[in-house]
Amino acid sequence: MYYTFFGSNRTQKEMESLKERSGHEFEDESLISPEKIGQNSHSFHESQLGSSCGGWRIWGSKHLGKAVFMSIRIVVFSNKLNFLMPFGPLAVLIHILTDHNGWVFFLTLLGITPLAERLGYATEQLAFYTGDTVGGLLNATFGNATEIIISIYALKNGMIRVVQQSLLGSILSNMLLVLGCAFFCGGIVFNKKQQVFNKAIAVLNSGLLLMAVMGLLFPAVLHFTHTEVHFGRSELALSRFSSCIMLLAYAGYLFFQLKSQKDLYTPIAEGEILHEEGSDDDEGPEISKWESVIWLSILTTWIAILSEYLVNAIEGASAAWKMPVSFISVVLLPLVGNAAEHASAIMFAMKDKLDISLGVAIGSSTQISMFAIPFCVVVGWIMGRPMDLNFQLFETATLFITVLVVAFLLQEGTSNYFKGLMLILCYLIVAASFFVHVDPT
Repeated sequence: MYYTFFGSNRTQKEMESLKERSGHEFEDESLISPEKIGQNSHSFHESQLGSSCGGWRIWGSKHLGKAVFMSIRIVVFSNKLNFLMPFGPLAVLIHILTDHNGWVFFLTLLGITPLAERLGYATEQLAFYTGDTVGGLLNATFGNATEIIISIYALKNGMIRVVQQSLLGSILSNMLLVLGCAFFCGGIVFNKKQQVFNKAIAVLNSGLLLMAVMGLLFPAVLHFTHTEVHFGRSELALSRFSSCIMLLAYAGYLFFQLKSQKDLYTPIAEGEILHEEGSDDDEGPEISKWESVIWLSILTTWIAILSEYLVNAIEGASAAWKMPVSFISVVLLPLVGNAAEHASAIMFAMKDKLDISLGVAIGSSTQISMFAIPFCVVVGWIMGRPMDLNFQLFETATLFITVLVVAFLLQEGTSNYFKGLMLILCYLIVAASFFVHVDPT
């Protein structure tokens, strides 16, 4: 009863207040000018536009986040080798907390291996957008970027012999181990027939490798026969001149390969025409052009950081593991840059695509001998380091014999598992030789 009376009384009061409020609002509305109405409508449109722009910003940020996530998933999580990536930061952490150079060197090797493979992947993706000529130049520049970065840091620290031996080791590894495993695995899979490849390409690359041997041989012979006009200086001057000639020859080789004689580099497809192989082999880019550029920058920077730790830990690792620095430089360091090439060469050989396997193994050796080595000589010249082409007698003789063996095995244009086995066994002999070799310098 009390509640009903109180509610009715409250209702009457609210009705009176509503009447008064409506009267005041009517008076206020009658006082509003047309300019006021325009301002109100303008502010309404501004609020609507602001909400619309905010919506576009939210949508754009979501779209950007999705694109970044997809790019990371494709580049980082699509390859099983990338599970080694955390070893890089772990090596940096161990270097900060302890002085175990052996562990730092080992973990850095593991951490750089997937980065080298992904750097090659990003280069290939960017080559889709640049065409054959620029793509070839990109592959020439970034194809062995890991070895070049490690060499530049070693040059910076004055470790010229590490530079020479690591680049030599990359050539030996590609020509003997990588090519040998490709021939062996391809021959096992296709043991009922002989696999064939383009003999003209193999002969041309063998000629370039012999030219590189010539460039390394003459400074060594000049040094050990003591026939220099000015002791020490003539050898260095000859090395720098020969390096410029080798770079010029490699530029001519790129022009010949990409522009002048494209038909020479058409792979042999036994029993079928190349364009009839089906559309499954046609590959397109997986990431955009700017994503490729960004990933190239990120990977190159991270490899450069880890390379500094790797180079600084070489001598400590040699003492901890009781291994010669020459063995670490010639055998272990090249495994970093050649791991991805090793896997891809074997994979293509097992698909009966030996021309691609040959391009990976022999092409990479040609690139290192005709581009990376003379490039490091020129960089050392700029840095004031006496980097030369005198790789010492033992190393030069090893390279000369290796090039001769590989050239003889390639001259027929065929391969089988026994040729691959011979190359692998030759590499084991070379590795054992450097394990007992003491660097005279």
